[in-house]
Amino acid sequence: MKTTLTPEASAASREALRRANVAFAHAYPGDSTRRQPVHTVYGGAHLFRAGTARKMGDLALAALRDHAADGSQLAHGLGLPQRGGFAQRVHDRVVDKLQREPVEDFRIDFEDGYGHRPDPEEDAHAVAAATEVARGLEQGSLPPFIGIRVKSFTEELYARASRTLDLFVTTLLEQSGGRLPPSFVVTLPKVTVPEQVTTLAKLLSELESAHHLPPGALSLELMVETPQALFDARGRPHLRSLVEAGEGRCSHVHLGVYDYTAALDVSAHMQHMLHPACDHLRDTVQVLLAGSGVRLSDGATNVMPVGPHRKQGDTALLPTQLRENTDAVHRAWQVAYRHTRHSLERGYYQGWDLHPAQLPVRYAAVYAFFLEGLEPASQRLKAFVDKAAQATLLGDVFDDAATGQGLLNFFLRGLACGALTEEEARATGLTLEELRSRSFRAIVQGRADASR
Repeated sequence: MKTTLTPEASAASREALRRANVAFAHAYPGDSTRRQPVHTVYGGAHLFRAGTARKMGDLALAALRDHAADGSQLAHGLGLPQRGGFAQRVHDRVVDKLQREPVEDFRIDFEDGYGHRPDPEEDAHAVAAATEVARGLEQGSLPPFIGIRVKSFTEELYARASRTLDLFVTTLLEQSGGRLPPSFVVTLPKVTVPEQVTTLAKLLSELESAHHLPPGALSLELMVETPQALFDARGRPHLRSLVEAGEGRCSHVHLGVYDYTAALDVSAHMQHMLHPACDHLRDTVQVLLAGSGVRLSDGATNVMPVGPHRKQGDTALLPTQLRENTDAVHRAWQVAYRHTRHSLERGYYQGWDLHPAQLPVRYAAVYAFFLEGLEPASQRLKAFVDKAAQATLLGDVFDDAATGQGLLNFFLRGLACGALTEEEARATGLTLEELRSRSFRAIVQGRADASR
């Protein structure tokens, strides 16, 4: 067939297009294939022990036993539906999770959860916490994700923050024989300028070199807690510059909604996760980092599920006191449940937890979210896979791969956190091997190749 355009005539523009496409693919690699934890538990560094995750799980199980011993009580406390045994399914999976893996991600905190202490005291706590991490690594008692949060890199706090980082990492590597826990990360709070992130990245690089770690072994994550982290002094989008200043090390961005709303002069009694300013923050961060591969985490519910009455010695609480405790815990759980559901519905699959008794409601909210969507997602994914395999076999172009990948991600997230079982995932018609490939395109191509 006769054409007019020649490769030679369009060579220059074609090369410019190629470079632009490659640059775009590098800047927007898409969602990471690594597992994302559903929460990060923050705890003061002075309190951390090798068995902290298990201790928190035991306290969470006790809270569940005392205030929601079965599915019907959990349904009453959170407003879950009971039809078809739904609430009991959620309850059973929460119990299993708290027994098996109560904490997915833990951040040993040297910032707000720790406070400002004399330098010798923080030095001692940095060494002690690192020693406990090394012990937990040896015992296999650490959660699958763990890290530290240092103080911010302001002029006032940089020296203290960098010294804590150095003491912790140096001690950990000495005590562990040069090993890091899997997915170890350093959290930098209250970031405002790229130079703070660049400085942290260079410190991590120096530590890697000094301790013979592979480049990139020490990753970092940022906390967006001020308007200045979103936009620079001239009002231009700023967050992507902060992430890029990490030189490829930035894996997560966490939202600090209370510092953020305080910076906007929101009154203290109105600072909460559902404030409109927090939704604007979520939306802005999502837009600025969409497709970048950086994972996002929402903030924390600051209403603690603690009853007004405490047991004194061997004296048992009165029945009325027990009821008042349960009522107080249920009210706090309902707040946390609404907050977690709100985050999930807006595409934030991770948040903070601050107290062991928040763990049951975190998992209950996440599991209910996935179980509610299980049946329609299973049907849609099975239909997509079947149609795609047939279309590929016929040589047609299948243009719904993005939708299929989104459905696949639903099951990958649900499986990783314990919301869904392998049997439920296989109801999609996919094998576990196909699911673990984490790529809808690879699944479709593999089926097409197998049918030839």
